[in-house]
Amino acid sequence: MRTSELMIGAMVLLSFMISIAVYPSMPAQMATHWNAEGEVDGSMPRFWGLFLLPFIFAGLALLFLAIPRIDPLQANIEQFRRYYDGFVILFFIFLLSIYTHTILWNTGIEISPNITFPIGVGILLYYSGILLEHAKRNWFIGIRTPWTLSNDRVWERTHQRGAKLFKLAGIIAVAGVFFERYALFFVLVPVILVALYTISYSYFVYQKELGNRIEDARKG
Repeated sequence: MRTSELMIGAMVLLSFMISIAVYPSMPAQMATHWNAEGEVDGSMPRFWGLFLLPFIFAGLALLFLAIPRIDPLQANIEQFRRYYDGFVILFFIFLLSIYTHTILWNTGIEISPNITFPIGVGILLYYSGILLEHAKRNWFIGIRTPWTLSNDRVWERTHQRGAKLFKLAGIIAVAGVFFERYALFFVLVPVILVALYTISYSYFVYQKELGNRIEDARKG
């Protein structure tokens, strides 16, 4: 078993152990959701407030561990596996930070999610850019459009461009900490724009590659 898989399993187990340990001290109705201004606008009964996220962690762990094994292009994934493993570990650390924030809030330590959330997402987005730099064509990881999946050259060019943009989106997300009231927009707007741009970019690169092939065929 890989070290990354052991770490992921340990984090899932840790989340359940924390839930059991703090269960008696949590309120019957726990704050579990915050609006864009960092104010509580949703709650759950204690059991689900504590155990819903650990159950989600377990499901996601199984998914992330299965992807490299079931992808038809798993040989390509192995070429950048250490970056994928790093992303998964970082993602679970991010989830644990959200879980820890929820528990702390319900014990009276009210840290604004508009401070913690942008930092966590920003780091995750920045590392996503690093992952994209090294990702090879596959069916589960990366910028998967009909055009990137159809052509290695389109995949490579789209991911090199997307890598820079995801890193930039990560930096912008972290900057949202300094504009706490609008922090959510610093996270969502760049992500949406990057997603729309990379989808469009992959299409235009594909069309250009297709045009070059047709031109080469005519010359040949």
